Amino acid sequence: QVHLVESGGGLAQPGGSLRLSCAASGFTFSSYAMSWARQAPGKGLEWVSTIHYDASDTLYSDSVKGRFTIARNDAQNTINLNMNSLKPDDTALYYCHLAFPDTWGQGTQVTVSS
Repeated sequence: QVHLVESGGGLAQPGGSLRLSCAASGFTFSSYAMSWARQAPGKGLEWVSTIHYDASDTLYSDSVKGRFTIARNDAQNTINLNMNSLKPDDTALYYCHLAFPDTWGQGTQVTVSS
């Protein structure tokens, strides 16, 4: 059974940093692209970043490009999202996502506030 578990959220000040992790199990992790998405309070789901199965390409939404970095560790079946220069608008519930089969983690809360 495919399972995704996010961790690493919390409270950060504007301009600060956080690192999110997603632990995956139940599938051949190294064969699949993985993504992060987020949902801010009262808003819809927003795609944030994707890393290809072999890490040959990484994609970012315009809202986080240059501030966030996605990475994967196939030995540990994890992906990370390093978030720098955080803004209050980054406040959201962050989800790890596998497209096939469509699987979401439970989410980890990120709050950016002074």
